[in-house]
Amino acid sequence: MITANAMGGVGFWVVYAVFLIGLMYFIAIRPQNKEKKRMAELLASVAVGDSVLTSSGFYGVIIDMTDDTVIVEFGNNKNCRIPMQKSAIVQVEKPE
Repeated sequence: MITANAMGGVGFWVVYAVFLIGLMYFIAIRPQNKEKKRMAELLASVAVGDSVLTSSGFYGVIIDMTDDTVIVEFGNNKNCRIPMQKSAIVQVEKPE
């Protein structure tokens, strides 16, 4: 026989589990999805002539690009041009 007291205990644990799953969603999953969306928008807005910061900490200017690759010119030396993946860009500054 199951008593009313035992049923209340099971209901508490079900509500507690749902609460923990909801908490995990708002703490871990939702911010991660927002960051992915922000990075996708950032990479979609990249254009030739933009100043960029790479994930390795270098500042440069985009001089050419294809679908998933950009060629970035670093410093004042016009010979320092490095091809890299778009995903290596972490910040974009549009020219004024």
